[in-house]
Amino acid sequence: MAECRRNWKYILASVLSGAAVLTIGILLGHYAIPKGTDGPAAPSWVHSLSQDLDEDQLQDFMKQVEANRIREDLRTLSSKPHMATTDGDKELVQLLLNRWKNPETGLDNATEVVYDVFLSFPDSERPNSVAVVLENGTQAFISRQKEKNLTAYQDDPAVVQPYAAYAPPGNPQGKLVYANQGKLSDYQELVRNGIDLNGTIAITRYGGAGRATKAINGAKFGVVGVVVYTDPADINDRKASAEETYPYSWYMPPSGVERGSYSNHFGDLLTPYYPAKDFTYRIPEDQITGIPPIPTQPIGFEDARTLICNLAGPAADDSWQGSLGCIYNLGPGFQNGGLFPNTSDIQVNVYNHRRIEKSSNVLGLIRGSVEPDRYVLYGNHRDSWVHGAIDPSSGTAAMLEITRVLGKMVKEGKWRPRRSIIFGSWGAEEFGLIGSTEYTEEFFSKLQQRSVAYINVDIAVFANATLRVQGTPPAQSVVFKATKQVQTPGDNSVSVYDNWILHFNRNSSIYGVIPSLGSLGAGSDYAPFIHYLGITSMDIAYTYDRSKTSARIYPAYHTAFDTFDYADRFIDPGFTSHQTVARTAGNILVRLADTLILPLNATDYGEMLEQMYKAADREDIVTDLKNHNISLAPLQAAIAQFKSAAAGLDQRIASLLEEESPSPLHVRMVNDQLMLLERAFLNPRAFPDEYYYSHIIMASRSSTIATFPGLADAYSNAKESGSWENVHQHLTIVVQAIENAASILEPVAQ
Repeated sequence: MAECRRNWKYILASVLSGAAVLTIGILLGHYAIPKGTDGPAAPSWVHSLSQDLDEDQLQDFMKQVEANRIREDLRTLSSKPHMATTDGDKELVQLLLNRWKNPETGLDNATEVVYDVFLSFPDSERPNSVAVVLENGTQAFISRQKEKNLTAYQDDPAVVQPYAAYAPPGNPQGKLVYANQGKLSDYQELVRNGIDLNGTIAITRYGGAGRATKAINGAKFGVVGVVVYTDPADINDRKASAEETYPYSWYMPPSGVERGSYSNHFGDLLTPYYPAKDFTYRIPEDQITGIPPIPTQPIGFEDARTLICNLAGPAADDSWQGSLGCIYNLGPGFQNGGLFPNTSDIQVNVYNHRRIEKSSNVLGLIRGSVEPDRYVLYGNHRDSWVHGAIDPSSGTAAMLEITRVLGKMVKEGKWRPRRSIIFGSWGAEEFGLIGSTEYTEEFFSKLQQRSVAYINVDIAVFANATLRVQGTPPAQSVVFKATKQVQTPGDNSVSVYDNWILHFNRNSSIYGVIPSLGSLGAGSDYAPFIHYLGITSMDIAYTYDRSKTSARIYPAYHTAFDTFDYADRFIDPGFTSHQTVARTAGNILVRLADTLILPLNATDYGEMLEQMYKAADREDIVTDLKNHNISLAPLQAAIAQFKSAAAGLDQRIASLLEEESPSPLHVRMVNDQLMLLERAFLNPRAFPDEYYYSHIIMASRSSTIATFPGLADAYSNAKESGSWENVHQHLTIVVQAIENAASILEPVAQ
């Protein structure tokens, strides 16, 4: 045994000596081999380690992106309704797999990943409705059970009837009240007007509060059912007649109904923090929070007009008035001499049922040549409520064109990225970002340790006026570089950047006037990547000119009128805006995948932190804090530390870029610092009552103070409750996170 141990020691020593010699040989080969013509040429792999972005290849990619191909792909993608888990959705899964496995233009690999997810559907045999019920029990009015057949698309038997996903079944009946947007303050206003809400049905308009929140708030006041509609004032620039709306314009027609998920959480509702597999533990249904506790049903504004324009009671405040062509009264009940007897009730009839279904993500891969363990992620959901030409097929069509061009370049041997690229076609997004969330749950550790950035293109084109980008600060620099290289649709003399700055801009303390990146909420599949994993994220789209429309979103949103005809005629004739988005998003993608040193910028985060600090450093806030022995000085010091560390990292990067052959180890080191910066702002204990929200900078806030979300909400609550403990706690959370982020950027100990 002793002899055996001696032999193993000898073998181990030999292996370690050989490894040391090999390492020294590699370093000598990299640094000592003469680079001139007189010395031997360095091995090809040495050059590949320090190879940077090829601008000519990038330009070649953009030239190959074709508007007509995107148009034809959109026609195919939106030819049938494809709600999650339906036959139409399953057909698109196969389409994506076939495209990404194509031997000429496909990717290196494509796979289908299936989850067992908890969804909500209407009953096809018993349609939901909103009815006016007379004293004798007969129905004097019943809402439309489907939208009008204005084109052949609406007549497709696969068009799902309008419903509120996750709303419980039931048939509550009561007097109708108008509750504006269903905010907590709206119901409080009704109570201040002397209206007893117990046993009533509330009709609310979209906007102001989340879909589910309208019902959750109402139930707190005794409301037993909720009706939701889209007011023409909010989405149609007040256009309400059939002649002014689709198919004669882009505006929502009177029968249009916005479907949607009535859930405040994202991810599968029964398996929070776990991927929804057949073996996964599921919480009991009665433990689900954030969904309507009472029956809820959406209707079109022509039906809403019939109800609201006959309400009794005092007139609503001017800010509550809409564009249905009448004075909006508050109720309760109907007015004398109106369309219905004042003794009539409203009945909300909901027959929804919930069940577990199999939903698929489709993942495509292009392997990286130098850093295959670093991932640049690009995603778009696949499922829609009906045909979904704009939401989400405009984004899917753009993604298919990007993958066609990049796949062709790979197959022809013309290009392979430095880092791996993962494309995701997410399932069941419309029910609450389910596919993307389950993916981040299943591969949490791998994605958090290896992901460079996530690019989301959901609705690629809302309209064709200008770019709109939402993102975290490190993404700003790469977005700006890309947009300066892409021309606006129809005008090669103006870049997307120059056009964008005309529509959305801000005054930067570092750069002057620049385009403004919006903040990331939780409206699409970027949410789990930024809020849960802390991955630098962005969402890219072309949108409308805010000086020409006040629409809160494109008018056919989530209706049976979001069709190829609608997109082709009114959203983007010629599909040049789709092409522009594909070129822009693709440019950003290639830059993130190919640039030697990641094109992310830590200094831009410092500017945001400084802005958030200034929002808190108001005289009234500082006085309140001082009165409770709380000081912002540690926060100010932490931000100064961060800005200094970011400036130092900028200098080290600049020095590396000046080197002819920068050390691969040093390149990897600064890239990891840039990649991991976003993770430093995660604190899973900061918001214990919120699923997935752990990013202390990007979390949602209810306060109007534009500072750090937890601090802002804690301060606002303290002003009402008189308890200041949470203010001190959240100030500590913010300071700790910023100090940790600064330490990520500081030089690694040698």
